[in-house]
Amino acid sequence: MIEKRDFYINGDWVAPAAARDCEVIDPSTEEACAVISLGDQADTDKAVAAAKAAFPAWAALTPQKRADYCAGILDQYRKRKDEMAEAIRIEMGAPIKLARESQATCLPWHLENFLEAVEQIEWIKPLGDHAPNDRIALEPIGVVGLITPWNWPMNQVTLKVIPALLAGCTIVLKPSEEAPLSSLLFAEFVHDAGVPAGVFNLVNGDGLGVGTQLSAHPDVAMISFTGSTRAGIAISKTAAETLKRVTLELGGKGANVIFADADEKAVKRGVLNCMQNTGQSCNAPTRMLVERSIYDQTVAQAAEVASAIAVGPTAEEGRHIGPVVNKSQWTKIQDMIETGVKEGARLVAGGPGLPEGVNRGYYVRPTVFADVSNDMAIAQQEIFGPVLSIIPFDDEADAVRIANDTPYGLANYVQSQDGARRNRMALALKAGMIEMNGQSRGAGSPFGGMKMSGRAREGGVWGIEEFLESKAISGWSND
Repeated sequence: MIEKRDFYINGDWVAPAAARDCEVIDPSTEEACAVISLGDQADTDKAVAAAKAAFPAWAALTPQKRADYCAGILDQYRKRKDEMAEAIRIEMGAPIKLARESQATCLPWHLENFLEAVEQIEWIKPLGDHAPNDRIALEPIGVVGLITPWNWPMNQVTLKVIPALLAGCTIVLKPSEEAPLSSLLFAEFVHDAGVPAGVFNLVNGDGLGVGTQLSAHPDVAMISFTGSTRAGIAISKTAAETLKRVTLELGGKGANVIFADADEKAVKRGVLNCMQNTGQSCNAPTRMLVERSIYDQTVAQAAEVASAIAVGPTAEEGRHIGPVVNKSQWTKIQDMIETGVKEGARLVAGGPGLPEGVNRGYYVRPTVFADVSNDMAIAQQEIFGPVLSIIPFDDEADAVRIANDTPYGLANYVQSQDGARRNRMALALKAGMIEMNGQSRGAGSPFGGMKMSGRAREGGVWGIEEFLESKAISGWSND
């Protein structure tokens, strides 16, 4: 049993103010793999006070010096990257290959991109030729509370912590209590990189406890949250009392629009993308919209691909999907699969219950529904599991209508060989990100959505600017 009860506050590992043990469950075994502590108000206050005290000196450092510290965090990761992959494997159930090659590597990918992006920031810039003595200065907002999820733990920690540090902010991080081990290891990287005491602090806790305390704290200038839309709304209401900035990266119900002229790999690519990370990605393409002329063959192909996806132990090497994160999430997914059947959708792959040969662990059968109408619960609600809904459409306008008929607006996908049509679709779809023909967005592209998916923009220059205030100055001396 791993014991990680201490918090990282003001450069030291400190015991919680009161003992509140919380077991971390390995979802592949349903057994406790670690024990942490849940913080209370005294712990939150101590961490915020440390961050507040450290802010003036950290903000006064040159951007290059702050970047040097962040580069030191990257150096520490490279020494211990296998430990990071193992932590993610056991805390949230990522198969070791996925943990090693996709989950843990989010840290170096984003950190390196941020080190390039910070060089593009113009910290003091002219307003324009019409106002030669006006300047716009960019300054760190202050102490920030960062609340991160369990599904891509290092992805979200890196997307928040590193730009906040580069901007000159000081931090209190509350990682998910479901998957805290990778964040505790990250705190060791920060410490061993020599980041000054108080600049980065970590307090474990749940949303109702430490999460709410950070959102309400008068000395916290900003909350950056990734998680459910329901929790994002609650955080926004709490934060409104102190008028702090709130950036939210929330749920999604991505549409993957497949036209008749899509390439031959489009369907397989879409199914595998939906099922990656056991469907636990907010930007997953969980609605496959298919042009009617290729609908039947697409349904058959999607069912074949999903049925071939292996489900297996997280410690086992190879390409397969693992369990979902916990019992409540497993139960929710099972309920949604049953709902899809009751609503009249046609089950063509997977279904309720554990996969064949599995008797423990929160494993879900890769599931595909056909003949889904967009008003069904399985088409409107974020399931957060390996469940795909296939919906036919008649023409381009019909595809746009169906794709946009959702409260979410995070990521949509388009598959077509017609470049002009792709461009029209990209502009018509109401989402923060559009990926077409399997081409990933480039380094530095902002991650974020619209509507009930929140409006954060994480990554690249945009991700750093989230943590900056602009100050308008007149009468600037050019002497």
